[in-house]
Amino acid sequence: MLPLLLLMLLSHSRWVATANVTNGCNSIAKNIFILSGQSNMSGRGGVFNQTSSSGTVNLTWDGIVPPECQPNPSVLRLNGGLTWVEAHEPLHKDIDVNKTCGVGPGMSFANELKMDDPDIGVIGLVPCAIGGTNITQWVRGGWLYNEMIRRTKVALQGGGTIRGMLWYQGESDAIDLDDAKLYKGRLKKFFKDVRKDLELPTLPIVQVALATAPGPYMEVIRKAQLGINLPNVRCVDAKGLPIGPDLLHLTTPAQVQLGKMLANAFLQTQRVFLPSSNSS
Repeated sequence: MLPLLLLMLLSHSRWVATANVTNGCNSIAKNIFILSGQSNMSGRGGVFNQTSSSGTVNLTWDGIVPPECQPNPSVLRLNGGLTWVEAHEPLHKDIDVNKTCGVGPGMSFANELKMDDPDIGVIGLVPCAIGGTNITQWVRGGWLYNEMIRRTKVALQGGGTIRGMLWYQGESDAIDLDDAKLYKGRLKKFFKDVRKDLELPTLPIVQVALATAPGPYMEVIRKAQLGINLPNVRCVDAKGLPIGPDLLHLTTPAQVQLGKMLANAFLQTQRVFLPSSNSS
C-alpha cells in the first residue's frame, strides 16, 4: 500500500509541475532555441518501412523514446498551433506534416543542457524543419523562411530570450553540382538574414556537417559547411554517426549523440565568444 501511495504522490507532483509550467507558459521566461533545416533535424530516428497485409508499404515510427529524449516538465515546444506545450517526441510531428517523423536531436539537446546547468530554467524549442528542402527554399522572403521567423517571434511574446539556432540541412543541395557550388554563399547569407531579421547580430548558430546525402556532391556541401567562418557560428560533424537502412537518415542512437554534440557546441559559444571581422 505504501509503495502505491508513494507512486501516486510522485505522479501527482509531476502533473502539478507540468501543469504549472504549461498552463502559465505564456508568461514564463524561456530559453528559446530554433530547430530548423530538413529531415535529419525534423527527425527520422526509428522510422522504418512497414508492409501491410495488402502489400502496401508505409513509413512508421517505432515509438521508442530513449532515456535521453524523455519529456521534462521544463522543456516546452511551440506546436503547430503556436501554443506552448510540454515537449515530447516526435518534436516535428505537426510541423513536418507531409512526412513520418521520429526521433530528432532536439530533446537530447535540451536534456543535455539541463544536465549541464540544472538552473537554466525553462527551455522552449521552436521546431521549424521540413524534410526534403533545398537551401533556396529557405531564402529570405520565401514561405519557409518567413514561417520560421514568424514562429520565433511568436515564441518571444510570452517572455524569454532567443538563445540560439540549430541548423541541419544540405542533403538536397548535394544532388546538383551548381547547387553544391553555390551552397556556401547561400548558407552564409541565410545565417546573416536570420540574425538581421531577429535583430540578434551575434545569435549563436550551431550547424551540422552532413553525414549522408542522396546525391554525388556531399563532400562539396561538407566543405562549405565546415568552411563557414562567421562569428559565433559552430559546426558539428555528423559523419560517422549510425545511419538507418535507407542510408540517408540518422538512427535514434545517432540522434541522441547528435543532440549532445549540439549542446556541447552551443555551450562553447557561451563560454568563449571573441567577435571577429573575418567572415570568409
